Amino acid sequence: MIIAALLALALPLALSGPASAQSQDQAPTTQGRQAQNHAPQTWSVQVGQESRNQAIQGMAFLPSNIYVDAGDTVAWTARSAEIHTVTFLAAGQSLASTQPFNPADPAQLFKQGGDSYDGHSYYNSGVMTNVTNSGFPAATSYHLKFPTAGTFTYYCLVHGAMMKGTVHVARAGTPYPFTQRQYDQLATLQSLAILWDGVKLWHATARLADAHHVYTGADDGTAMVMRFIQPTVKVRVGETVTFINNGMAAPHTVTFGAEPANFLVPVGDPGTFAGGDLNSGLMLPGSTFKVTFTMAGTFTYLCAFHDYMGMVGTVVVGN
Repeated sequence: MIIAALLALALPLALSGPASAQSQDQAPTTQGRQAQNHAPQTWSVQVGQESRNQAIQGMAFLPSNIYVDAGDTVAWTARSAEIHTVTFLAAGQSLASTQPFNPADPAQLFKQGGDSYDGHSYYNSGVMTNVTNSGFPAATSYHLKFPTAGTFTYYCLVHGAMMKGTVHVARAGTPYPFTQRQYDQLATLQSLAILWDGVKLWHATARLADAHHVYTGADDGTAMVMRFIQPTVKVRVGETVTFINNGMAAPHTVTFGAEPANFLVPVGDPGTFAGGDLNSGLMLPGSTFKVTFTMAGTFTYLCAFHDYMGMVGTVVVGN
């Protein structure tokens, strides 16, 4: 019964519609609750999810809705190698103004705002991840106190409206509708569902791939596959391999040779590749990158965004 009630709290993991700054409307309260005295609490929220080998990454704050009292603190903890942010937009600021994620923008990359939320300004955790080799100056946790009652929505700047959470803040002393243990139970169930979604997505994408068509991972708004599908292919001299990003959110690169300082910019000629440095530049969802191999050999490549998770591949070219 507890789990059934908790599942009713969960928002869909993939959200659509216009995104805007959070509102300060009074948070809903449980019918019949009476105010009582209790000390301020700290509540935990997971940021992202992943499989043990990091191949499958989740795009969700868990729980996506949390009910606290004024004076309480919410602590977000990174649970994935994929980077995320916890970002409360300023009043009047649209999510579209922050898209796509810009790692060169200090306001997106680093923590903004203090440790106590004022209800209307821009607050940002900066990049969060649970690894130290992501290439970003990242944090593993973020804490924010909520002194004022209201309903406050936040987003991950990297994944936009598909990764959204809400903090519902009631008046100080209002009894809590759920315990941290119950929120954790909900998060465990949702994490398993996300990882299972990723497994199914991986297999479905693998059925589309062949020696001449490699998919740069996959994502569906719930889970992301951080592997090239299929990672090792064999072709002949003069043949072309097409790399395809058919996802919804995640950008990738196809990078042969040395990783350029700015991997968002294309390097080399993919029409006549005989080894050396070649980079697709930023591959957004819906894009392709075609490489024609003009020399026999074994050529390794990687995704400059996600190689630290194991997103690498090989093209074997025979005569």
